[in-house]
Amino acid sequence: MVKQANYPLPAGFRLGEYRIERQISLGGFSIVYLATDESGQFAAIKEYLPNSLALRREGQVCPDIPEEHLPAFRYGMKCFFEEGRALAGLSHPNVIRVLNFFRANDTVYMVMEYERGRTLQEVIRNERAVITENFIRNIFTRLLNGLREVHANKLLHLDIKPSNVYMRNDFSPVLIDFGAARQAMQNGIPMLKPMYTPGFAPPEHYGHRDLLGPWSDIYSIGATMYACLSGAAPQAADQRAEKDKLIPAARRWSGKYSDHLLETIDCCLRLQHLDRPQSAFALQKALTADVSQDGGRRRGLLGEFVHRKIMPKRYEFGMWLDEFTSTRMGRLRQGIATFRHRIKNRKTKK
Repeated sequence: MVKQANYPLPAGFRLGEYRIERQISLGGFSIVYLATDESGQFAAIKEYLPNSLALRREGQVCPDIPEEHLPAFRYGMKCFFEEGRALAGLSHPNVIRVLNFFRANDTVYMVMEYERGRTLQEVIRNERAVITENFIRNIFTRLLNGLREVHANKLLHLDIKPSNVYMRNDFSPVLIDFGAARQAMQNGIPMLKPMYTPGFAPPEHYGHRDLLGPWSDIYSIGATMYACLSGAAPQAADQRAEKDKLIPAARRWSGKYSDHLLETIDCCLRLQHLDRPQSAFALQKALTADVSQDGGRRRGLLGEFVHRKIMPKRYEFGMWLDEFTSTRMGRLRQGIATFRHRIKNRKTKK
């Protein structure tokens, strides 16, 4: 199938209760818009529009879908809609919040909270000085809080990469742009080209999708941490399977970061899925583990006691506090969204 460019909906277009302000991004699977609702609140709206199956020309609203592509387009629309419904049940400050999803213009739309900030990819490109070991441990520990919530709800992200980690202005990370619908669509429509990002996609994406699991997202987290250090994506997993040229983090950045962090990244990037951390929690524990500042030299009795007895409790408490805060904040945000929706409904009735 030949790729084609889809025209976005124009600024000012009314989409149900929303008004399109501008296009945010355009991909092979969807278009994302900045929109405002009737109360003037900003929202991000993702439109399902795979450019290999449908074409919207300039001035059109509904896309043209060739009859031979109609079954594939409808199957993908079903996957997209079901993913929106599943994500709408999540409420976590480190996962993008889905507010609404609906059908219109012969396709499907997903309405999400609009976050102000920039992607981790932009931070890597433009703010290299902030990417310290503490930055990596802090950002990815918090990101894994969100990923744990995703996995706990029997979902996978399947497209974690620097451009899909959004950094709010306060540097709190948010997982965006889930790839699960694209993967489900690819499973059901073999003629579609693979929809994953080389370098960040785990080996399971390349012909062994029945092995996809939480460990697949862990590989992508490891690749994203590697990219934070290198400034570029690591070697693609399929190429590594043929001839592994990826320089291990422990060798490439030895002496610049702790051995513990570098070994953790390498562990996430193992080609055999059973050799990686098997859960987000396992990786989180590794990232919050105490690292000796003395380069591995022998500790005295007091230092050994602190390292073995006190520090683990400190990190366990820190993880519990972060999770507790995340849960409470998620409920607060959900309550505010519900309150706004009720007020809007009352105004409509009047």
